[in-house]
Amino acid sequence: MIYWKLFLSFLITNLLGYGGGPATIPLIQNEVVTQKHWLTGQEFHEAFAMGNALPGPIATKMAGYIGYKIGGIFGSFIAVFATVFPSLLLMILLIGLLYKNRDSIRVKRMTAYVKPTIVVLLGLLTYQSFSDSFHDIGAFQVIFIAACTFFLMEKFKIHPAFVVLGALIYGAINL
Repeated sequence: MIYWKLFLSFLITNLLGYGGGPATIPLIQNEVVTQKHWLTGQEFHEAFAMGNALPGPIATKMAGYIGYKIGGIFGSFIAVFATVFPSLLLMILLIGLLYKNRDSIRVKRMTAYVKPTIVVLLGLLTYQSFSDSFHDIGAFQVIFIAACTFFLMEKFKIHPAFVVLGALIYGAINL
């Protein structure tokens, strides 16, 4: 039964998440944290940070991690399959239609209307992440990590993956 729930959860979030991985992250968070309680908010944010540090699409990495945590290796497979299934099916069914209308002003306009929605969803996710962090570890720690992150990435041009790794190590030391 858990595999079916995993499949439906990731299938629905990826059917509704137009715009790719970043657009589906708030939907996945709502599903696995708020609705199903499979992860805590902190666990989700940690998985999101690690997923961003690794190469590849974020939605499939999140699905793989959450699926593994909930249902083991088969759960990971089910969650990743449910994540890519909507796009795969639509690509197979609609590739000819999309190719024929790729220069249509209506298609371009529709895409332009969706972009602000994605920005708002990502902004809400960012706000919620900062709010949870302020509540869980305190304002000083959040400001310190944010300042170090800015300094390391802007002044020293350190790759974000190493900055995330450093923040994880810093968090582990300060538990």
